[in-house]
Amino acid sequence: MNTFYDYKFNDIRGKEVSLKDYRGYVILIVNTASECGLTPQFDGLEKLYEKYKQKKFIIIGFPCNQFQNQDPGSNQKIEEFCRTKYGVSFLMAEKIDVNGSNAHPLYEFLKSSAPGLLGSKRIKWNFTKFLIDRKGVVKKRFAPHVKPSKISSYIEKLI
Repeated sequence: MNTFYDYKFNDIRGKEVSLKDYRGYVILIVNTASECGLTPQFDGLEKLYEKYKQKKFIIIGFPCNQFQNQDPGSNQKIEEFCRTKYGVSFLMAEKIDVNGSNAHPLYEFLKSSAPGLLGSKRIKWNFTKFLIDRKGVVKKRFAPHVKPSKISSYIEKLI
């Protein structure tokens, strides 16, 4: 059985990233979209990142276009949008699927580790968040509507 640190993904520019590089970090993983009603959460996510990054905390955003075509742009366009509109400086991955037969293996792991409401393993919408502790254990899954500012207390407990 794989552990959290066994997974790899490509960053938004196509460079391979191993989660092994983030052992000892508290990590927030979020599936994002650039054209969603929840897109302004990028601002709150960036504030969380700025607040805690000196304490070995990272955020990894995974753009996904599976929910009503709300992230149709290329990786380059997504990166530019996130940087210029919201000042995003946290790690962004290349666009992936989070559900279905082409779902990224990391997301299969996350969904199994922290099922949603009533045990659902599907990601229901953009901006579902997973909080991982310093040992690579998925501690909490947050619904899309949970604002980043509401996650601070959970991060504080892990840092």
